[in-house]
Amino acid sequence: MRADSPENRESWLTFRKLGLAAFSVLFLLALDADSTGLSAQTLNDRLTRASATGERSRMLVDAKEIIYDRDRDRVTASGDVQIYYQGKVLEADRVIYDRKTKRVYAEGNARMTDSDGTKSFGTRFDLTDDFRDGFIDSLRVETVERNRFSAARAERTDGETTVFQNGTFTSCEPCKDNPERPPLWQVKAARIIHKNSERRIYYENATIEFWGVPVAWIPFFNAPDPSVRNLSGVLPPRFMNKTLLGRGVSLPIFWSIAPNYDLTFTPTALSRQGAHLDLFWRHRLEHGSYNLRVNGIWQERPELFPTQPFLGAGTKDFRGSVESRGKFYLNEKWAFGWNAAWATDKHYFTDYKIKPQTLSNMFLSESISEIYLRGQGARSRMDISAFAFLGLTAGDWQKQIERVAPSYDFDRRFTLDNLGGELRLSANGAAIQREAALFQALAQPSNPTFTPGGLLYAANSTGLYMPCIYSTDGGLTTKGAYRPGQCLLRGFAGEYARNTAEMNWRRRFIDPLGQEWTPFFGMRADFAYLRQNLSGFNSPDQTLQGFNGPGFSNAQQSNFLGSNRDNFLFRAMPSLGLEYRYPFFAQTALGTHHVEPIAQVILRPNETQIGNLPNEDAQSLVFDENSIFSINKFSGYDRVEGGSRLNYGGRYSFRSNGEFFTSVLFGQSVHLAGRNSFAAFDLANTGRNSGLESSRSDYVTAVTVQPFSNMNFTARGRYDERNLSLRRFDLSATSTLGKVNFSAVYTRISPQPELGYPLRREGLFLQSKVDLPQNFYVAGSVLFDMDRYLSQRSVANTLGQTYSGTQWRVAATTLGMGYRDECTDFSVTYTRANSDYLSLTAAGGQPTNRTTSTILMRLTLRDLIESQFSNRTR
Repeated sequence: MRADSPENRESWLTFRKLGLAAFSVLFLLALDADSTGLSAQTLNDRLTRASATGERSRMLVDAKEIIYDRDRDRVTASGDVQIYYQGKVLEADRVIYDRKTKRVYAEGNARMTDSDGTKSFGTRFDLTDDFRDGFIDSLRVETVERNRFSAARAERTDGETTVFQNGTFTSCEPCKDNPERPPLWQVKAARIIHKNSERRIYYENATIEFWGVPVAWIPFFNAPDPSVRNLSGVLPPRFMNKTLLGRGVSLPIFWSIAPNYDLTFTPTALSRQGAHLDLFWRHRLEHGSYNLRVNGIWQERPELFPTQPFLGAGTKDFRGSVESRGKFYLNEKWAFGWNAAWATDKHYFTDYKIKPQTLSNMFLSESISEIYLRGQGARSRMDISAFAFLGLTAGDWQKQIERVAPSYDFDRRFTLDNLGGELRLSANGAAIQREAALFQALAQPSNPTFTPGGLLYAANSTGLYMPCIYSTDGGLTTKGAYRPGQCLLRGFAGEYARNTAEMNWRRRFIDPLGQEWTPFFGMRADFAYLRQNLSGFNSPDQTLQGFNGPGFSNAQQSNFLGSNRDNFLFRAMPSLGLEYRYPFFAQTALGTHHVEPIAQVILRPNETQIGNLPNEDAQSLVFDENSIFSINKFSGYDRVEGGSRLNYGGRYSFRSNGEFFTSVLFGQSVHLAGRNSFAAFDLANTGRNSGLESSRSDYVTAVTVQPFSNMNFTARGRYDERNLSLRRFDLSATSTLGKVNFSAVYTRISPQPELGYPLRREGLFLQSKVDLPQNFYVAGSVLFDMDRYLSQRSVANTLGQTYSGTQWRVAATTLGMGYRDECTDFSVTYTRANSDYLSLTAAGGQPTNRTTSTILMRLTLRDLIESQFSNRTR
């Protein structure tokens, strides 16, 4: 009986109006009906049974036409058929269910969508009635991870194993203009076997093709299912070639022990040094996670490394490191964690290219280990920490590097109802220990170009750990007696504990004219304990040239801090001030203008205990537009600004109706009364040569110009208040023009001899990336060291030699090219860097640079393979 026959057309139209529910019931009953037909009682039984089995076991059918053939025991649905069953959707022009064989056949634009979103397309589907097993002709599969399989024919058995005959796999999107064109890469195999239970894909008799051209044949290999992120197995190898290590290959082995913890074992075979082993453990718990990494090597040829302690590890047989990182949330506001690393020597990370999680920057210059407890509220925060620092550069001597345990920082802010404004309560403290004093000699008036630090670039036999010495004859001889202002104590030897408590209040008033008046008041108190270590240590190696003669031991720091071994010190600093701003806005046809004069007056007594306390955290002082209106311009708590001061300046900005924007800031700071904290000598001369040490400070300016939204220029300058000579200049620029990205940073700083920088410092960094057609790109950067020749010339003059080198050099260069799209990431990068260590050759006495060249090649075929090769030479 046909539903669209003339005699039944009216009945069929009525039937269609029953909608989706009627079709669902009919198809469900047809699948389960017996040969006796459907009675009313049977219908009720089926409905009751379908309701009891739950939603996922119900089958819903939507079609333009459904025919039930009793003679052949078949149900046929035609016309935009959609069948929903157990989270899967089968769509086709025509679907047939054969009750006898319990098979479902789908033909014509057939498509199945699994519960996870995976879509399968084919010319014909032959499935079991539960959609678990079956055959598909001309199969094409698209996963939610945007991977693609295809096969002439595929078979699925046991609901978990799918075999693709003459199949392909790729992660690349088909070409929009020519979908039949081969993708960038694909894997062709006689058989591709996907096993859900193992979550792996096996390839038999496979070839890897690029643009349809076979480039590699592999008889058998397997890879994780693209949807899997943690699966045990062997990861792609990494290859390397390094001067001191030789040729090498790493083969990571990943073991997914459980969903929340795993282990990675990476053995590396090195032709010159032997086997390097690495273990990496990760564990995720309910309220946090942690990891642990242990690695090391018994070197076969340790003599290949430099034997000088500042250049290499010497003759160590075993070298290795341990590191760990973790973080646990105690509740919604508090977290406990750590990030720590330890190594047998400071050169290990660099020599074996291991980047610990504790690196302070990308240049492998310092490793910072910490353990912390931190809390964060809506208007409060608390941090309790302990730190250990590991110096990784040639000039670091570990005994001169501090340990901080504990350290705390607290901040809480309140809004006052009666008095108005905001009240801030804060506290900070640290306990610091160091074994050996860290001195730095300054240039001498008799020869301003001579600096004992220049000896760092002398012959290899000269050490890099410089004691505090001075010269009266231009560097021909040195003496060790301390003279004020001629040596800096960068770090004391002993124990130092400081606790700071501070209260600040401020409130902003706006008068009827629009003027802003902000009075503020503050009170700070510092309590400190100092215990000096006055014995031991003049240098790390007394046999090195320059260390068995004059120099400072720990005892010499008493010339700085006094001879008392134990000191309890107190310092208090109240402050009272007023800040004034008067913003003007003007709207014109071109845009909006903003002019704002700013003035700030601060009244304070003199700073006390200058030079009686170590300066550990306030040695960096940059006077610019960011700090000119700061109440305390010092960067840390070991110094506090004293004396009365006037800070004034003005700001102008213009924003056009389009994209153009510019702003200009100008300012100066004037010392009004009391002692100028920046003119006083502390242990590190902080404040000297800063532009703030005179009664009227240098002028500071900042100019920003943004011609377009994709282009920005910012210039900062500091100018001598007497003759407007340039003391410091910083320029940064960023631009994106079409497919070209460019950035530049330039800095020039005048000599700061009282801070240990007797020569000008100047550098330029350029970086660019150009996106080429077809997803290709080129990128590069160059770092110009524009003042190195000054120090080299100083060294040559000190040693009675003549310097004839260039005035500047290229300190580092990077050049790379690559290709990146949705499925492929390929890059080749060349890097050439000059190390900071220079030596003077015996012949001619000219400086020679130690350079390191690295070629790094990376290839990633998404969800298939990741591999890299590096070659480093010195």
